[in-house]
Amino acid sequence: MTQAVTHTQIAIIGTGFAGLGMGLRLKERGAQDFLLFERAQEVGGTWRDNTYPGCACDVKSDLYSFSFAPNPDWSHRYARQPEILAYLRQTADRFGMRPHIRFGHEVERAEWDDGEGLWRIRTSGGEYTARVLISGHGPLIDPKWPDIPGLESFTGPRFHSARWDHSVDLSGKRVAVVGTGASAIQFIPEVQKVAGQLTVFQRTPPWVMPRMDHETSERRRELFRRVPALQRASRGWIFGMAEARFLTFTNERAGRLAEGLALKHLEAQVADPELRAKLTPDYRLGCKRILISDDYYPAIQQPNVELVTEPIREVRGTEVVTADGAARPFDVLIAGTGFNATQPPMARLIHGRRGVSLADTWSDHLEALRGTTVAGFPNLFLLVGPNTALGHNSIVYIIESQIAYVLQALDYLDRHDLGALEARPEAQAAYSDALQAELRESVWVQGGCTSYYLDAAGRNSTLWPRRAAAFRRALRRFDPGEYAVRLSPIRPTPLTRREGAA
Repeated sequence: MTQAVTHTQIAIIGTGFAGLGMGLRLKERGAQDFLLFERAQEVGGTWRDNTYPGCACDVKSDLYSFSFAPNPDWSHRYARQPEILAYLRQTADRFGMRPHIRFGHEVERAEWDDGEGLWRIRTSGGEYTARVLISGHGPLIDPKWPDIPGLESFTGPRFHSARWDHSVDLSGKRVAVVGTGASAIQFIPEVQKVAGQLTVFQRTPPWVMPRMDHETSERRRELFRRVPALQRASRGWIFGMAEARFLTFTNERAGRLAEGLALKHLEAQVADPELRAKLTPDYRLGCKRILISDDYYPAIQQPNVELVTEPIREVRGTEVVTADGAARPFDVLIAGTGFNATQPPMARLIHGRRGVSLADTWSDHLEALRGTTVAGFPNLFLLVGPNTALGHNSIVYIIESQIAYVLQALDYLDRHDLGALEARPEAQAAYSDALQAELRESVWVQGGCTSYYLDAAGRNSTLWPRRAAAFRRALRRFDPGEYAVRLSPIRPTPLTRREGAA
């Protein structure tokens, strides 16, 4: 029996900030015929999946939210994971998004049907077609495990920070943590409090700035509830200060000043010169993601913690063996080794004209026109696509900039009764080449480190090389000249508003 195929005008992948934000803006315009496909049973994206102890945002709360849906009730200067997840759930409820969401619908394949001028989408919950496909899956989804011989043979519980196993009791256990990145420096202080022995395997020390977090006062929260303009002003101030800090990436003097502040933070918190030397980076600040913490360095110095800088040679049963031959036995192994941002798994599932996958198109490197559209993939829009991530400011600002750009593109399709549009290869190449010319000489490429910003060829296909405001300006106006269009034989149903609406 042939399975029924459901048609929707716009299909959106994911219900994190990107997918939800896109759906919210469509609904605001009066659009009704759109669906969000979510593989899990709840909204939230990365803030649903990352539940490790100590999980919190490193962008201040007032800025890390939708500009059109502020939350005056953040309990801390930097929001914790449960609060951010609650915010996303409440926002979905408040704006009536749940009827548009198909939970338990993992996208298994999406292919452009050139003859019909639509996307054919197979999900774990059914078959769909759509005129437009918008991917809000983001780059930091599926965990990246370290490439260590014998890792699979570890006989105790083993899990990644992005898939924290809360059924494992760490009390009194010998715990190995591999990695010292953004997640690890948040959960290490929490694990240290309960573990019998905690061993942290560090490949490269991060640059760590003071966090200076604190609870927000009830008076502040009440003021923001009564006078929303005050919170908007706070948001603007935080954004402006973050933009000013971008200078540390582009000006050597500002960069050295910031390094000095980070080293003073290290010196103030770590008295032992030998340990401090192990924790001192040998590359320029900004080359890797800059981390913020007030409790990571104190945790590393506790009597039940050992910092190991020798490379791991192999895992053998319960033991982790380092290059110097030392074998340490463990009860639990936790990987804090991040994600593979330069090989997004969703790219294998999206197929454009002639059935070519996005992964094959990106086999050399990731590339997209304005980080949003890709030649050969009509009516496909990527949120948080190539070269859209930031090292200094809020990704939500970038997402909202892209959403506004996508809405312009959809308006253009409606206004001219077009069937499809796609990026012109020459426009995409010119845009990407200009970015790479800036990035090649930047701290992110020349700073003396390896990071998830870079692909196997050393190309930075992850970061936007300018201030966040410059990204918004680059996407402020949709330029039809950068796109090839396809006429429609019949007048299509409007995408961004109800048919017949003004």
